[in-house]
Amino acid sequence: MKPETKDISQSRKKGRALVDAISSEYFSAANALKGKSARKRIVAYVESYEDILFWRMVLSDFEDEKQYFEVMLPSKSNLSKGKKQALISLMSQGGGENMIACVDADYDYLLQGKTYQSDFLLNNPFVVHTYVYAIENYQCYAPSLHNVCVMSTLNDHIVFDFVEFLTRYSKILFPLFVWSIMVYRKREYHWFTITDFNNVVGIRHSQLPNIDSVLSKLSHKVHVKLQDLRRNHPGLKDEYIATRDSLIELGVTPETTYLFIQGHHLFDSIVAPTMQTVCDILRREREREIRSKARHSVQLQNELSSYNKSQSDIVSMLKKNQGYTRCTPYKRMQQDIERILGRLQEKDSSDATPQT
Repeated sequence: MKPETKDISQSRKKGRALVDAISSEYFSAANALKGKSARKRIVAYVESYEDILFWRMVLSDFEDEKQYFEVMLPSKSNLSKGKKQALISLMSQGGGENMIACVDADYDYLLQGKTYQSDFLLNNPFVVHTYVYAIENYQCYAPSLHNVCVMSTLNDHIVFDFVEFLTRYSKILFPLFVWSIMVYRKREYHWFTITDFNNVVGIRHSQLPNIDSVLSKLSHKVHVKLQDLRRNHPGLKDEYIATRDSLIELGVTPETTYLFIQGHHLFDSIVAPTMQTVCDILRREREREIRSKARHSVQLQNELSSYNKSQSDIVSMLKKNQGYTRCTPYKRMQQDIERILGRLQEKDSSDATPQT
């Protein structure tokens, strides 16, 4: 290696070392330099750029004159991201007083410590997780979906019951989902992977809103797969029942299973296409109404043009959906944040007590 190349390499290493040295203590010292009256800065590491807005909205409810959050990716020196990177950064940089990690639960919450990552997520007091599989599951919260359709189409006519659909969908999925969690807890992933699960629970959207036919076909596919799993892996009835009961205790009910399956699959393959079909119906209905009420061709064209410009695509509206704040997992997540802030306040009080 040439001398100048070696010097550049060493400088880069030193630079990375300095960045990696940033820790909770660094942020604590930086806060102290601002004075006692300044707001405390708490850094929240998230998995990706797409997660920043979600966690900003979550954490903003806990900001006041004493503290505020800064949501960022876990690495300042490169574009490394992801759940593992966020947790590693929290662990290596002394997460605690002024640093937390905010991540998707994935299966880790339901695995209940069966893997190292699951154990760390559950037992580190400065990790906040979603409880549901991912942010996308919140965005697909059934009671909020009609409002999202209204945002997209400006038509408030209810032509499809999203709550009924996702409730029935979840009930069909639940027995197969228990199998999925059971094999992942046993670390026998090859028996039945998440991809295998997703392939079984996919649906055809061209037949909506005739959900009876769609769900009947889904129920048949799930039944066939359950028979296949039971035949190839006998003797697991007691373990299956124990897993089922455990999931119910953790908040996974037959009616809400959709909140705990893989978020991207739910969003991209189930909810968004279903909503697109529904929104197409609502748009055609609104356009027919405009045509029937227009007094002349100029008014017709103006109204149709205005309506088309005021619409929004369903994926963008879903990503901006915030109607999930009423659901139980979200409230549990808020309680976890409150506990973390309580710990920080206790430590601040302890540090402020004069030593005798």
